[in-house]
Amino acid sequence: MTEPDVRGASTEAAVDLTKWTTCGGCAAKWGAGPLDTLLARFASQATDGSLLVGLDAFDDAAVLALGGDLALVSTTDFFPPMVADPADYGAIAAANACSDVFAMGGRVVLALNIAAFPEHLPHTVIDAIMSAAADVVAEAGGVVAGGHTIRSAEPIFGLAVQGLVHPDRILTKRAARPGQVVVLSKPLGTGIVLQGGSDEERRATIAVMRTLNQKASAALQDLGAAVGAVTDVTGFGLCGHGWEVAERSGVALVLDAAALPLYPGALDTATRGVRTGGDRRNRDHLAGRVESSATPAREAIAFDPQTSGGLLATVDAGAVPGLADTGFVPIGEVGEGPARVVLR
Repeated sequence: MTEPDVRGASTEAAVDLTKWTTCGGCAAKWGAGPLDTLLARFASQATDGSLLVGLDAFDDAAVLALGGDLALVSTTDFFPPMVADPADYGAIAAANACSDVFAMGGRVVLALNIAAFPEHLPHTVIDAIMSAAADVVAEAGGVVAGGHTIRSAEPIFGLAVQGLVHPDRILTKRAARPGQVVVLSKPLGTGIVLQGGSDEERRATIAVMRTLNQKASAALQDLGAAVGAVTDVTGFGLCGHGWEVAERSGVALVLDAAALPLYPGALDTATRGVRTGGDRRNRDHLAGRVESSATPAREAIAFDPQTSGGLLATVDAGAVPGLADTGFVPIGEVGEGPARVVLR
C-alpha cells in the first residue's frame, strides 16, 4: 500500500487511520481453520499442573494458578485500525483486549501496549491512541505499565492484559447445558456497519464498541452455578464463537435469527450485500457445522466478524430476567448434541 501524505498534519483530526491499512479490527484475524492447525501441535505440551486453561481446548485467555484462591488470567489482542479516529481506535482496542479477561470471569489489573506504527504517523495521533487505551484500562480497574513499539508500514495496536480470578470461579466455553438460554450482551454487525453503514450508523456502533464488558461479566459472575458457558464474540462472528461453545460443551446452540440484537443500519446494510473479508473465511471454517434457514442478510450478520463484541453466555432460564439491566438479550437455547449451531 502507499503511505498517506501527512505533511503538515499537526493533530490527530487531520489523519484518517483507515487510509493507512488494508484491513482492520478483528476481521484481520487469521481464519479459524488455519489457526486451529497451527496451534494443535503445541496443545499437548506437558505442564506442571499449574496451567488451568491453555491451548488444550483453548479458551479466550490462558489461566495459571498462583496458589491459594488466586489465578492469573493472561491474554493479548491487537489489530490494524477499523475506524478513522485515533482515540476511537485506542479505546476500542483496549476494550476488546480486556474483554477476554472478563469472558473468563476475571478482573483486569495490568496491561502492556503492543504497538507498530509508521515512522511518519504524527506523534499526536499515537498519543491519542495510547491515551484513549490507557483511559479504558483504568476504567476496567487496571493500569498500563509499559509495552513495546516497533516500526511498521501499517499501524497496529493492542494490549497484553493480565487479570486475576479465583481458580474455582473461572468461566469457560465448555459448560453449556441443554435447556439453558443463550444470551448476548452487545448488538451485532460491527464489520458490516463500519464497512458500508452511514456516518451516523458508524458513530452509534463505535460508541458501543468503546464500552467494556465489565458489567456484563460481573452480572454473570453473580449468577454462580446458573451460568454455563461464556465467551466473547469477536473475529469469528457469532456463529464461529457459538460453534466453539457447542463443540467444547457437546451441545447444539439453537439461535433465533430474528431475536439477534443489531446495530442501527446493520440489517439494511447487510441486505444491500455489504460483506467483509472475514465473512468468507468464517463460512469456510464452519461448513458442515452451522445449519441455517435464516434470511441471507441475518445469516450474514451471524457470520460477520465482530470487534469489541459482547459476551455470549448460556444461563439457566430463571436467571435471564436479572440480566436485562446489563444489556443481555435472549437469542436462543441450548439443545442436545451432537455439537452444531442452528440458525433459524
